[in-house]
Amino acid sequence: MSLLPTPPPPASGRTPQHAVQVVDGASAGTGAHVRSLTEGLVARGLRVTVCAPCGADAAYGFRGAGAHVAPLPAPGDPEAAAVLRRLCADADLVHAHGVRAGLLALTTLALSGRAGKVPLVVTWHHRVHAYGVRARLRMLMERRVARSASVVLAVTTDLVDRARRRGARDARLAPVVLPGPEREELPAGPRAAVESRAGHKSRAEVGAVGRPLVFSVGRLDARHGYGTVLDAARAWRHLDPAPLLAVAGEGPQRAELQRRIDVEALPVRLLGRREDALELLAGADVALLSSRWEGRPLLAQEALHEGVPLVATAVGGVPELVGGAAELIPYGDVDALASSVGGLLADPVRRERLVARGWERAAEWPTEEATVAHVLSVYDELTSANLH
Repeated sequence: MSLLPTPPPPASGRTPQHAVQVVDGASAGTGAHVRSLTEGLVARGLRVTVCAPCGADAAYGFRGAGAHVAPLPAPGDPEAAAVLRRLCADADLVHAHGVRAGLLALTTLALSGRAGKVPLVVTWHHRVHAYGVRARLRMLMERRVARSASVVLAVTTDLVDRARRRGARDARLAPVVLPGPEREELPAGPRAAVESRAGHKSRAEVGAVGRPLVFSVGRLDARHGYGTVLDAARAWRHLDPAPLLAVAGEGPQRAELQRRIDVEALPVRLLGRREDALELLAGADVALLSSRWEGRPLLAQEALHEGVPLVATAVGGVPELVGGAAELIPYGDVDALASSVGGLLADPVRRERLVARGWERAAEWPTEEATVAHVLSVYDELTSANLH
């Protein structure tokens, strides 16, 4: 059973010949999705142009997926709209990924006199937390984009609701699949998956030989809740053996978190940015997601695919992504986090149950092919309507 909404029936008309994808400041999830989408659209005969920040193509391989790639000047650069206007001159449809990208695309189409003539699809991948004046500006930006887009596609139901509150005339759920690297053959059964973690080759590198490994990936900032995780780690020091928490990622809180780790002698290692994060995940006894908000986080998807028990905050799109295949806790709840992780580490049977549920849940997620087909059906619908 797929969690992807049933696409509308094919409309009479034509598939767009040239689709422009606008990516402003791609996150890992957004970049991976655009790359996957590009590859699928090109395979179906579309010409795809990806307009993205410098360096994004090297990170995500848009050109390797068959797209023409144009570097997007830095946000606020007056050249950004001019570059995009040239690219959109013969576009049949523009698809922006993110609210800022949507505003840039909208402005470009208006300046070129094509607003309302070329369908604009905007995918909302994330929810931005802002306060004070920034929150007001963000709301105005979201409102303008929501009201002007032909269709808003949102990766979670709460983002669909948010787009509708901002005035979207057509907001739809469109969960995305984030493709991962080729995986090694998984162990035969949940028990084998749990037992194999202790001997995984990656554990020695992070210092988790002879002790459990808890693994997390995320930017070291306030949104990802690592302050709460360090509070919980104090309780783990009393377990025997004490587990090691390894965190892959960089961010503005790095120095602050490291000071706490050193002063409080916490069993935590900050690994920095790691290209092999998913390989490290495969050796973990428990994966941890502690964020204030997430859409369809890559860590959660990979943990369930890999058979790694997951503890995650019940925020954003996480509950609808994982269902009953993870232990969900309130954001910021130190006691719940410490208890859930400690309980799982002490109970291999409980971990086995989560592994089995995770594999079942992952099998229900939409495939890359289904995701591309769903987006293309939206394109067909909009370009066909534009003919009349």
